This record gives sequence, C-alpha cells and structure tokens, in this order.
Amino acid sequence: MNQPVKILLVEDEPPIRKLLRVGLGTQGYLIHEVADGRAAIEAIEALLPDLIILDLGLPDISGQELLQRWRAEGVITPIVVLSSRTDEAQIVQALDLGADDYVTKPFGMNELIARIRVALRHRLHQQGEKALFKTGELSVDLVRRIVRISDEPIKLSPKEYDLLRVLIQHAGKVLTHRFLLEKVWGAAHDPQYLRVYIRQLRQKLERNPEQPDYIRTETGVGYRFREPD
Repeated sequence: MNQPVKILLVEDEPPIRKLLRVGLGTQGYLIHEVADGRAAIEAIEALLPDLIILDLGLPDISGQELLQRWRAEGVITPIVVLSSRTDEAQIVQALDLGADDYVTKPFGMNELIARIRVALRHRLHQQGEKALFKTGELSVDLVRRIVRISDEPIKLSPKEYDLLRVLIQHAGKVLTHRFLLEKVWGAAHDPQYLRVYIRQLRQKLERNPEQPDYIRTETGVGYRFREPD
C-alpha cells in the first residue's frame, strides 16, 4: 500500500491554510501546516515532506530566504511557491533560487493540484531522461536528435535544438528567462535574445505560433513546455 504524499504547508493566513487543508485533503495528501519561517525550518527536519507549498510573504523569514537556505543545504524537496499577482519579480527570484513552480493568489484548487503533480513527477524523473519524448503531434528522439511533427522531420539549428532539449528536460515546469539563457548559452544574455529563438522554435513546431500549444509563455516570468503524453 502506497504511503500518502506528505505536504508541508508554510502559510501565515488561516483562511488559505483551511482552503488548502480541505482541498488537498480530498486528494489524499497529508497536510502539515506551519504559519512562519522558523516553524518551517523545524518542520522540514521532523516531517521530511514529499513537497513544500511555500508562501513568499511570511511574517518572520521571507520565502526567498527559506528557499536559498534549503537549496544551499542540499534539500531537493519540490517546492511550489504562493504569491500575489503583483509579485512577478519575487516569483522570478524564487524560481531562480530553486522553486519548482508557482501559483498566484487567488488561485484555483485544480490549478494548484496540477502544479503539485507536475513538481512531484518532475523530481521523480529528472535523474533519468527518456530517449523518446512525445507530446501531441511532436516527437523528439533525444539520442539521434531527430525532431518530428506528425512524422514529418523538422530541421532545427544546433542552438534551437539545445533550447528545445532543455525545455523538454523540464517539461511541465516553468523556466525563467535567466535559467534558459544560462543553460543554453552559458551566460546571462539579453532576454530579447531568448525571445528570438523561442519565436523561431514556435514557427517550426506550432500549428499557430501566435497561440502556441507546446511552448507557453508565463508572462513576466519565462516559459513552460507542454508535458509528455
């Protein structure tokens, strides 16, 4: 019998804690709640959670400080951050510090549950990259570097393929501009440089580049690639 997934909820607003406790509890998740950063530091050692939901605006220690501390200490637990819609810069900082995903307040429970599932699945599979990636009409042979749409081969430049490979490696997870620039080019270039290559990839992969199905924009944050089938 599988053990229930343990989630550490770090949130100082009681109504949101109640909402999450009830909503996630119906999905079979085991929720442990704390209201501030100090309690979260103690809880992560005692509970050993499978996932952390972390509010960025805590009363004592910021969510970013907790993220930086945990990742520096080697904590690999998936972390989904909660933030307000006006905190784009803070969200980007949290993702660059090692958060796996984010949800903005107010949020839908279905959206949060989807983000949780992606974060858990991504952490589980990130050590082993599959040779063949498929989603919708797109297939990518990561060994032979062959890209196809509906069995038709697509020609990509070396840099376009490198960008696509990074997106595929993290499919379903939001990736910041800075992360993609560093992974593909090895340095922090102008984000406009990245947008040019994203646009080129969309022109080659998407049925309608103006309404992309595979490479989705996370406004003010980065991009998210469609999950595998």
